Amino acid sequence: MMKTTALYLILSLLCILSESSIAQPDFDPLEYRFVGPMRGGRVTAVAGTAAQPATFYMGATGGGVWKTEDYGVTWANLSDGYFNSPSIGAMRVAESDPNIIYVGTGSDGLRSNVIPGDGVYKSVDAGATWEHVGLRATGQIGAVEIHPDNHNVVFVAAIGNAFKPNRERGVFRTRDGGATWEHVLYISDSVGIVDVEFLPGNPQVLYASAWQAERKPWTILSGGRNGGVYKSVDGGDTWQKLQKGLPDGVIGKIDLAVCRSDSRVVYALVEALEGAGLYRSDDQGKSFRLVSDKYELLDRPFYYCNVDVDPNNPDIIYVNSTRFWKSEDGGRTWRSRPVPHGDNHDIWINPNNSQVMIQANDGGANVSINGGQTWSSQFNQPTAELYQVEVDDQHPYWLYAGQQDNYTTIAVPSAPPYGMQAGHLGWIMNTGGCETGPAVPKPGDPDIVYANCKGRFSVYNKRTGQEKRYDVGAANMYGHNPRDLKFRFQRVSPIHVSPHDPDVVYHCSQFVHKTTDDGVTWEIISPDLTAFEPDKQVISGSPITRDITGEEFYSTIYAMRESPVEAGVLWVGANDGPVHVSRDGGANWARVTPRGLPPNGRVDCVEPSPHRAGKAYVAVLRYQLGDSKPYIYRTDNFGQSWTLLTPGTNGLPADCPTRVVREDPEREGLLYAGTERGMFVSLDDGKNWHPFQQNLPVTPVTDIKVVNRDVVLSTMGRGFWIMDNVSLLHQGLPAGDEVVLYQPRETTRAHYRGGRSTGDGPRYLRPAVEIDYYLPRPMKDGIRLDIVDGQGRIVRTLVSTDDMAEEAEDAGERDMATGIPAPTVASALADGQGLHRYRWDMRHTGAWHASSGRRYSNGPLVTPGTYIVRLTAGDETHEQSVLIRMDPDVRAEGVTAGDLADLEALSLQVTDLLSDARRLESDLKKQLKQADDEAAASIQASLDKLVTPRGRYQPPMLIDQISYLYGILTRADQAPGRDAIDRYQELRQALDVIANTIDR
Repeated sequence: MMKTTALYLILSLLCILSESSIAQPDFDPLEYRFVGPMRGGRVTAVAGTAAQPATFYMGATGGGVWKTEDYGVTWANLSDGYFNSPSIGAMRVAESDPNIIYVGTGSDGLRSNVIPGDGVYKSVDAGATWEHVGLRATGQIGAVEIHPDNHNVVFVAAIGNAFKPNRERGVFRTRDGGATWEHVLYISDSVGIVDVEFLPGNPQVLYASAWQAERKPWTILSGGRNGGVYKSVDGGDTWQKLQKGLPDGVIGKIDLAVCRSDSRVVYALVEALEGAGLYRSDDQGKSFRLVSDKYELLDRPFYYCNVDVDPNNPDIIYVNSTRFWKSEDGGRTWRSRPVPHGDNHDIWINPNNSQVMIQANDGGANVSINGGQTWSSQFNQPTAELYQVEVDDQHPYWLYAGQQDNYTTIAVPSAPPYGMQAGHLGWIMNTGGCETGPAVPKPGDPDIVYANCKGRFSVYNKRTGQEKRYDVGAANMYGHNPRDLKFRFQRVSPIHVSPHDPDVVYHCSQFVHKTTDDGVTWEIISPDLTAFEPDKQVISGSPITRDITGEEFYSTIYAMRESPVEAGVLWVGANDGPVHVSRDGGANWARVTPRGLPPNGRVDCVEPSPHRAGKAYVAVLRYQLGDSKPYIYRTDNFGQSWTLLTPGTNGLPADCPTRVVREDPEREGLLYAGTERGMFVSLDDGKNWHPFQQNLPVTPVTDIKVVNRDVVLSTMGRGFWIMDNVSLLHQGLPAGDEVVLYQPRETTRAHYRGGRSTGDGPRYLRPAVEIDYYLPRPMKDGIRLDIVDGQGRIVRTLVSTDDMAEEAEDAGERDMATGIPAPTVASALADGQGLHRYRWDMRHTGAWHASSGRRYSNGPLVTPGTYIVRLTAGDETHEQSVLIRMDPDVRAEGVTAGDLADLEALSLQVTDLLSDARRLESDLKKQLKQADDEAAASIQASLDKLVTPRGRYQPPMLIDQISYLYGILTRADQAPGRDAIDRYQELRQALDVIANTIDR
């Protein structure tokens, strides 16, 4: 609870509103639930402590800080509720006190989707709580190093803002535990420090590596003439550049490693225009020599470039790159070592035992206790980076996305459709394409998925497991200058299925492509709809390392949607700024970019209104140009004019970049916005915005879908989340002093178990009718909820207090004689002031039990149909109807509504029989205590027929036989079997015989 409160305070600080305060609505009943995948995403920082060899920490690039205390068997999040940024650049545990941890935010792997950090956090209780201790404007942090004897002395290597020059670059030092910071090494506003290391045995000596780096949407700039290695011999007061033996000229990213067991040995892995490679010094940096120019050690250095030396052997070296490399001879020869996932970033080795280590890669973090021969699992880290979310139309629906750093797009279910022995881990399905996505299921046939892999279109068939490739142009785009390509596809290229015709599929390069035969043939239906500025059509990666994977291809279409209201109205947004619309299926296009929108931003989302054809929204992301303002626009006239909905003064902060906006398909003007720091909602078409974070971790929301009144999210670092049932937003939030009962959402009657998986894993809710209500004041006498069927019969009564249940029983309101279900006390039926949600499990009152805690629970499911929900609070009574639908899959198997009605009727008879048998048992046990010997023998004989004797594998007697029959009838949706019907009659007669022999 404390962490939740802290998170609310953080978001309140982030959301600085205009001087006219905007009241925050009551969204308390609404919360998100994580649905997977339980599989790690990219981790770029790891740490451990020699004092606690089983304890390790990992920092994900969008998932925050996590801790394991069992060598990686389980992980728990530490940063939720405390950190403003989920992007972790570096972390260290103090050698002098393992309770002291410093974390620098902002990953050093400068991909185009890198998430900015917000400075340094400190924990003094091993990660249980955190305090922000400064350097908020540093952007990305490459290293944090703590003085080995004084944990109040800390050095931070600040890379700086990844997207524009800033002064907060260089080496920062604190001597008071983060209360104040000194800028002890500064080169320029475009040159940062990516690594800093102590000399073992003498913390007055430090090394640092300078890196000139900047991200543009169309390229990565890594290197300049001001890079290099620096050394301080006076505790960081002054610094001298080391040059002897090292490359000069244009220098890029450098990582350092100093050997703990032999402090003379210093390694430097150097990106350089000339002389790149691994360098070694045997005299504490006075001179260096090249020990390896192996190309693979510096593969994509802006992303990798990490060297570490065994703390107990100066000749054993590890390099994290695309592959994980190890040398045992000081760098002369190398072997690739297996790890659970490729694309490697960091390693920490226990100084007391070099066999114990933690390593980080694009699949998460993994621990080894045998020197890297085997590793712990990555299927226990819910930190997936997802680019988008699509939803199919089956029940329960599945969620689809491209997962960064994965070989295929994935799908997970919103609820488990059937059991899986691997549990939630069995519910991660491959769906074609690759990490970038999207994966778009075909309406009406969710076994067919249209998938993308960096512009390569495919059709994946779940039934066969085969993936057919139909690339537009059928040409490999890697390695090309984009200006020379016939078709420019971004790594994340839109695929959109027409809402009017499931056989019409759109796919986008700089053109809109259309197919009506699943990609076998393509038609171009647009001109180039991008800005296509020549100076931005360049070979990505300069001035040293060429890097062309399509991620930086500029002037491509990034978002495309067809109006669900009017066929042929197509909206398109490019990653270099323009917005276009066609009103005739692509025959003609109009450029309708909003006036006032600064140029070159990525149109991350176009959202045609589901209510009016001329209405649409766009969300534009410009933080990759150094502009962190939010940009969401609305048009009501096909783009002729636009209204900016995010001026920074109406509830959505002025420094919160926006990625996606969606309009609710059932209530016009109800908007959901996904930003770099989470969720916002507008109830008035963008006039005002409200934080809608609830329990969602702080992480970028990359996409939103609204389906069946659920709000479905993808995130860049914490997987998929669902907010179930936002019906109350459709009906208006309460105001005034009256009780409000909301119209419940239609609900499907289904059989599956809910609950949360281990730790932070997926959470599946049991099927239930969600009943929302508002109480203007606490109801000291409690509240009552009745469920009434179509014939006016009460099928369930729930009350909020024990006193209400006792009063009802005292008044004769019992199920035994009247047929009216006895009230059940429901602890979740809240009677305090405010908005509440109660989840009725669609069950009748269950059988009586002697134990009050088990009494009336787990009754039979009601049949599909319309029911009345009646809420009584004080002197007010309110009613709403709710439709309970039949499971479509069950109907498809031939089960009828009549079959379920017969099942319900028999199940209720068995429920009553079980209640009668248990009450008889209870009465007999009371009589037994007061009976003489002769009567006691007769009573005990009857009890022996009712109750199974204690012990293993005793023959089940009548009560257990009735329970067994009840289990047969309540396990599945079916017509009751003939034997079950006959068995009920046998058991009824058997109980009547026993009852008739007793003088009651």
